[in-house]
Amino acid sequence: MLNNRRKLETGILIGAALGAIYVATRPRTTNHDSSRLVNWSKVEQMAISMVQSLPDSEVTDRHRLGFMYNDMVQQSVAFISSYTGLDLINGTGTVYVFDRVEWIRANIEGFRKLFSKIEEIQAHLDNSSSLGSLVFSQVNKQLMSTQMGVLLGYLSRRVLGQYDLSLLGKEPVGGSLYFVEPNIRKLERDLRLPGYNLRLWIALHETTHAFEFEANPWLRDYFNSLLESYFDVVNSQVKTFRGKDLLNTAISSLRSRDNYEGWMEIFMPPAQREVFRKLQAVMSLLEGYSNHIMNSIGSSVLPDYSYIKSRFDARQANTSWADKLFARLTGLHIKMEQYRQGEAFVNKVVTERGINFMNKVWEGPENLPSLEEIKSPQLWIERIDAYA
Repeated sequence: MLNNRRKLETGILIGAALGAIYVATRPRTTNHDSSRLVNWSKVEQMAISMVQSLPDSEVTDRHRLGFMYNDMVQQSVAFISSYTGLDLINGTGTVYVFDRVEWIRANIEGFRKLFSKIEEIQAHLDNSSSLGSLVFSQVNKQLMSTQMGVLLGYLSRRVLGQYDLSLLGKEPVGGSLYFVEPNIRKLERDLRLPGYNLRLWIALHETTHAFEFEANPWLRDYFNSLLESYFDVVNSQVKTFRGKDLLNTAISSLRSRDNYEGWMEIFMPPAQREVFRKLQAVMSLLEGYSNHIMNSIGSSVLPDYSYIKSRFDARQANTSWADKLFARLTGLHIKMEQYRQGEAFVNKVVTERGINFMNKVWEGPENLPSLEEIKSPQLWIERIDAYA
């Protein structure tokens, strides 16, 4: 499913928060590898074990497929630019045609970068401090690695395309577009969809995400700064963390009149929650803007767009109990609702004021909507009007 790309990003944030809790509550050791929260070799091994027995897993004729997807991406850039009126400043990034194992390995590199920030927190903790043995004290490297492996293995069986942002790298680099051909072939067969048009549909969706970042170069820096701020807040909190703090935070949160969208927010102190919600707002906007573009230009680009979308939506609606359980355990069902709100926000603004007004959101960080504004688009419209 296409939204698995967003599920992955949300999973990264969930994993980051869980990792921070783990750092704060785990027993201290003198092991030279104690700063490592995740055994990445185990993650790779477990994720691959979930897909290696699947049939039709190889990618044949990779050169032809790569040329085809590159052409589809370029077509998509022209369609998106024509509708939005925005120019692509940078390229859309390198196109890769992956099998499931290659996708797993590429994403492990992204996870490594993210978790390195939490491991830096762990490395600077005072080993002599006593942080107690709380509910989460039993979360250890073995469990964390298993969770990460299961997450990647699960997603690798379902993800069709992905725009990889290359977040938190030491050097600024462009993103990459991944197409997981075995999953695309399986969907093509299962839903009896036209092969070329299905692939163009997927390419269009992923290119919209690439376009959002590559047409607005400041956006990647802003997203990275939010992640850095998130970990800075976690770092300062963990260094002064006491066993009773987690419970006190939860009690204070539940007594407040604030609305919490998931269990994790309840345990976040205000400073951490503020940054976390900014991240949620950005991701909701990105998904909403992308879906709006897809639905606005899809029919003119693909004659059978409505048919493909209806088959895909029906598949989404008939997810298995295992998929639903996975979404609830990870909190991803809440995030999907936020993305729907993001699409409703963009649709409302475009209906009221047009796409050119909507594009003011890309003029700088100060124009990005908050979560409250995404839920109430008129608030954002009024704020932007006040700048004029």
